[in-house]
Amino acid sequence: MLSFTISSALAAPRDAVWARVATMAGVNDELAPLARMTHPREAAAQSLEQVPLGQPAFRSWVLLFGVLPVEYDDLTMVQIEPGRGFREESPLLTQRLWIHERWLEDLPGGCRLTDRLTFEPRLALLGPLQQIVFRFFFGHRHRRLRRRFGRL
Repeated sequence: MLSFTISSALAAPRDAVWARVATMAGVNDELAPLARMTHPREAAAQSLEQVPLGQPAFRSWVLLFGVLPVEYDDLTMVQIEPGRGFREESPLLTQRLWIHERWLEDLPGGCRLTDRLTFEPRLALLGPLQQIVFRFFFGHRHRRLRRRFGRL
């Protein structure tokens, strides 16, 4: 099993950040232009609070540069604390285990957003390479968040 954590201090209130990051539009904004996650039309405006817990909400294909399918995610939320964060434990094509935790905490003048990824590749030999790729993508996501909300 592999894991890493990445955190950003953002110059925006926690509720404003949550309103963006708890939607598929927000997720895709973070990923752009490197990737995009597909979703049913009705999920576009849906907040995480509307997703059923403990069961797949839908299958999302991860499209590299918005066109090339490289992964799927049977999006499964197991914990959601509105305005504070979530824990996702989703089956993925390439991962035996995928846990994505995202939490927000208040800071003077803004908030801190922290992502923690824990994963176990189906092909163990790919683990070190996948860790590099996932760190790169989450670093990109955090750069996009800091650009959108400003940094503290």
